[in-house]
Amino acid sequence: MYRNEPLERYLKDAAAGTSTPGGGSMAALAGALATTMASMAANLTVGKEKFKQHDAQLKKVLEKCEKSRETLLSLMEEDIKAYGEVINAYGLPKSTGEEKIKRSEAIQNAAIVAMEVPLKTMMCCLRVSERTRELVDIANPNLISEVGVACYLADAAFQSAKLNVETNLAAIRNQNLVSKVRNEINHAEKKAKLFFEETKERVIERMMI
Repeated sequence: MYRNEPLERYLKDAAAGTSTPGGGSMAALAGALATTMASMAANLTVGKEKFKQHDAQLKKVLEKCEKSRETLLSLMEEDIKAYGEVINAYGLPKSTGEEKIKRSEAIQNAAIVAMEVPLKTMMCCLRVSERTRELVDIANPNLISEVGVACYLADAAFQSAKLNVETNLAAIRNQNLVSKVRNEINHAEKKAKLFFEETKERVIERMMI
């Protein structure tokens, strides 16, 4: 839908008084932007004689960043579709008892899907954060600010996706699922915080060299 359109159209639609694109989609886009900065730093380091000892590792980072970018761009649009289903579910008729039951079931099903999409985004952004932590020690120092930008964008995308997961969890009645997802969030957030803090500190240190 949007990925092959001008960025200006996406931004205008997101800013307009419509339900989509919304925060979940924007979180995925921010994550995709993080991968581009990580890839830039890696691409401008790999193959250089001075850093040849890191070539194999840099190539793996690049491959993983490319896969993450593709995933996040898909999730950017998947989130729009998922939220559209939520809106459709709330718009179902509720005049009779049977209609109310069907509507309630539809809302629950849509809420679960709408939660799962930003959860995938969140976990993908965690992987991007891990790549930036790996990259900060092997990238060309001249590109260290790009690694820093990737670090900040990946963390912002992670936190933004997390907000959207939590928003949708509030509408889900299946408490076993809610508890399971909250455990996943807590575990992932500890890792994300560690990657962010370590990368940020290393970026500052390397910029001072």
